[in-house]
Amino acid sequence: MSVSQETVAKVAKLARIAMTDEEVAAMVPELNGILAWVEQLGEVDVSGVAPMASVIPGALHLRDDVVTDGGVRDAVLANAPAPEHGFFGVPKVIE
Repeated sequence: MSVSQETVAKVAKLARIAMTDEEVAAMVPELNGILAWVEQLGEVDVSGVAPMASVIPGALHLRDDVVTDGGVRDAVLANAPAPEHGFFGVPKVIE
């Protein structure tokens, strides 16, 4: 697969990138080189390689899903300026 100057100009127009004719001409060999490299990757035999999301093994360590009340209500309310009946007391905003 190769890229022509018309293709580069069309993609630049679609991406709304202003490119001069010299810039388009300079981009053609670069894109052709990239596409040639991608085609080389297609030649590699990966039939025995398992798909992976990362190169290092990783497992998500989860805590047990246990329902608790937190047990720190009194410590949290100690910082409140006006605790009322075990809750934060706030000023009235609707009259």
